[in-house]
Parts: sequence; structure tokens; C-alpha cells
Amino acid sequence: MSIFRARPPAKPTLLLDDDMVRITRWDFEPGADTGHHVHGMGYVVVPMTDCQFLLEEPGGERRVDIAKGQAYRREAGVEHNVVNNGKDFMSFIEIEYK
Repeated sequence: MSIFRARPPAKPTLLLDDDMVRITRWDFEPGADTGHHVHGMGYVVVPMTDCQFLLEEPGGERRVDIAKGQAYRREAGVEHNVVNNGKDFMSFIEIEYK
């Protein structure tokens, strides 16, 4: 018999949603995740803390470390689950462009 323990959910806080952008702050306790999702819009991520990502993607898992304040951009259609793979709290701002 296996024991399954679900990950805690990451906590989104909507900061702005207008005709141009949707801006969300994502806060993760260690081990928390966003849940599997597909991005309907292109987006930019700006880490507010150093982030140790585990990205669960259709082709497998990969680990990515991003330093606080370092931004990156992705196109619409990205499919993944984002997990805090570190031992510390992690947070980033996601800016989706419409």
C-alpha cells in the first residue's frame, strides 16, 4: 500500500488585470506547486526571491534555478506544473500580456 501526500498549493494573488496585462504574484511554501496548466498568453516572470523550480512538463521534469530579480519570458502554449524544489519560501511576479 502506498501513501499519497498531495503537495500544498501555491498561492496566487491577482495584482492587476486590465486590457493590456494580467499581473499575478505567486507565493510557494517549500514543495508547493501551481498544478498542471497551459498558458493561454505569453508571459514574463520576475522572481522576488531566489527560485529553485522543478518544472513538470509533458516531456519530463527539469530543474531550473533563477536568481531574485532575473526576468525571463515565454510564449503562449507553455504546458507545465511549477514546483518549489527548494527548502525556502519562493515568490515571483507573473506578467501575462494580452
